[in-house]
Amino acid sequence: MAATPKKPQPKAKALGKGAPAKKAPVPRRALAKAAPKPKAETKARALTPRQERFVEIYVRLLNATKAAIEAGYSRRTAEDIGRQLLRKTPVASAIAEKRAVLSERAEIDAAEVLRHWAEIARADPNELVQYRRACCRHCWGVGHAYQWTQAELDRETARLIERGKPAPDAVGGTGFDVNRVPHPECPECGGEGKGRMIVSDTRHLRGAARRLYAGVKLGKDGLEVKMRDQDAALANIARHLGMFPTKVELTGRNGGPIEIGKAQEMTDDELARIAAAGSAGVADPASRPD
Repeated sequence: MAATPKKPQPKAKALGKGAPAKKAPVPRRALAKAAPKPKAETKARALTPRQERFVEIYVRLLNATKAAIEAGYSRRTAEDIGRQLLRKTPVASAIAEKRAVLSERAEIDAAEVLRHWAEIARADPNELVQYRRACCRHCWGVGHAYQWTQAELDRETARLIERGKPAPDAVGGTGFDVNRVPHPECPECGGEGKGRMIVSDTRHLRGAARRLYAGVKLGKDGLEVKMRDQDAALANIARHLGMFPTKVELTGRNGGPIEIGKAQEMTDDELARIAAAGSAGVADPASRPD
């Protein structure tokens, strides 16, 4: 039996000189694998458990020394450790994040707190409590005799007549006004009048006066009107605006003192660098609390 002749295969066309060769299509998966991955952002250094504890306590107490002690640091070095922790960027960032969360929950921002302090600092205590000196009973009576109000004289006259007694002496006349100024030549009070305290009706307090009011206290000495500390509010505003200079401690290596002998041998540039580092609040890199 004769073999079937094979069909001749078509010859590939010869590419001319300079013609680009066709490339085979690359699967998408291969492209995805070959594509360079974007560089991952550098993550901030994670906090240690004690640093996390410090952040939680500091946000609550706002006292670095106490927060360091409660977080487990040594009481002997707690003040320095607390100050150094606040300067560390990861710790400071964590504190800022915690404060932002608390502020969002309370729906209070820094501007609102500042306005609150400003209202307290500017409030006039006289809108809550006043001490007044007004005329005494003899200041404006006829001949500086005792002066009545008409209602007082009528009540006293009726009471005495009912008991069969003569009407009261009204030589000084009527028309006493408790708010009138003292008579400068009054022989009874010497022109000083009588002092008395006036407390405003707190139901009607508005604005800054309402902020200043902190309640009342009834004690053995009578009624005491409590007010918020205006000096503290003013100090908070000044601290917030950076009006108070920050205390900066410059130390030598490992937190020790700067040796005077070496300082005298330093050049002006070296001393300037130390001063600049201190003003920027840079902690000694050799002592890093964990």
